[in-house]
Amino acid sequence: VLFLFCAALTEHKILFLSSSYQRLTDACRALLALMFPLKYSFTYVPILPAQLLEVLSTPTPFIIGVHSIFQSETQELLDVVIADLDGGTVNVPECVHISLLPEPLLQQTREALSMVLDPELEVADLAFLPSTISASSLKMQDKEIRAVFLRLFAQLLQGYRWCLHIIRIHPEPVIRFHKV
Repeated sequence: VLFLFCAALTEHKILFLSSSYQRLTDACRALLALMFPLKYSFTYVPILPAQLLEVLSTPTPFIIGVHSIFQSETQELLDVVIADLDGGTVNVPECVHISLLPEPLLQQTREALSMVLDPELEVADLAFLPSTISASSLKMQDKEIRAVFLRLFAQLLQGYRWCLHIIRIHPEPVIRFHKV
């Protein structure tokens, strides 16, 4: 999930394959939801019809879901990250380089996600287990996962105001992002 998240943030082509249309839609929507304060501004098609498979060779980034019966048509795509939802694999071509999160944030996010998805890991090494261990409901688990990614964005974007540059020569001040 973190790999697909970083691929979407760095504007790569992402293709989901599954035999379930519901799973395709859920996976595409989940990836967009994890990017929450940001909005995905490229092509987004949760279920691509068979007649439009040539769209997969477009030069622009996309998030597209395709039924797995068309997997043979996707084998010749050289610059597309393919996530097989039925098999649980992510295939990244050799020519695609995906930049991951900076190291302290990557490890913290992995640990936070593993604590949300498997809370028993937190107390696995304790000799005496606390009496208040309860599994989260799916709705609460969804909120916890969203909170992990929202915290990640807050850590990534903290201090952005240092990079803003105000230009006051116009009738109204203009704020520009100044890369240092």
